[in-house]
Amino acid sequence: MLFRKKMDTGNVKDIHFANGSIQFLSVKLNVYSYVMDGILIDSGAQSLAPLFQQFFHTQSFDGLYCTHIHEDHTGGCAWLQKQRNIPVYLNQLSVSEAAESGKYPLYRKLFWGTRQPFYAQECPETFSSRRYSWETIFTPGHSRDHTAFLNRSTGQLFSGDLYVSRKTKVVMETESIPQMIKSIEYILTFDFKEMFCCHAGYIEDGKDKLRKKLNNLYEVTDQVRQLHEKGMPADEIHQLLFPRKYPITFFSKGQWDSKHIVTSILKE
Repeated sequence: MLFRKKMDTGNVKDIHFANGSIQFLSVKLNVYSYVMDGILIDSGAQSLAPLFQQFFHTQSFDGLYCTHIHEDHTGGCAWLQKQRNIPVYLNQLSVSEAAESGKYPLYRKLFWGTRQPFYAQECPETFSSRRYSWETIFTPGHSRDHTAFLNRSTGQLFSGDLYVSRKTKVVMETESIPQMIKSIEYILTFDFKEMFCCHAGYIEDGKDKLRKKLNNLYEVTDQVRQLHEKGMPADEIHQLLFPRKYPITFFSKGQWDSKHIVTSILKE
């Protein structure tokens, strides 16, 4: 098989998770889905649908809340809506996009499959699960519609793709480092400790890890701006600060590249 697929499941306290991964040669990608107190957060990818569906069959939930429209997070929405007849919530910026089949580059379809259309409702600013109170936090940067969900009753943050890793090494050409910084600054004003990331999984000291990521983004931003003020062009700054090349850059034909970190900072 060209693509190797795998699913791990488990729980952290009363939070159940499924972590699906897919690998082609040296490129390995993964994504998490979480269930807590009758709420499902993100639905996984269509290419991993049989594995995620096994997990969904073991869980009880009344609604699906998506952190953003990207196909690795919404690939199971259409199936869940049809099989479970549950409401699906998404940032209002992407409600109309959800009603159409996913449109994105071929390499993403090879990894994640083609997202099928589904009906989405706008995420409410606050909502309740069976026992807990929640808050929806708008956190653009990774995507224009990116949203995090905070369980205000327990102080647990479901951060979508806001964190992913402490050091940002490559980003998509549509991402914005300045927006990401503002979103992390904003989310750090909320009261939470534990964090559940859709790619890094459970992070016990989540707030501290987000602070460290923010400091790294500050540092990179300062370096880029100082070098630019000295007259260095974006390409040279990129080569100096990010000399390592990653397989995803080649495989995505440059959609994922560390140079987009530099250019997004200089656009500000």
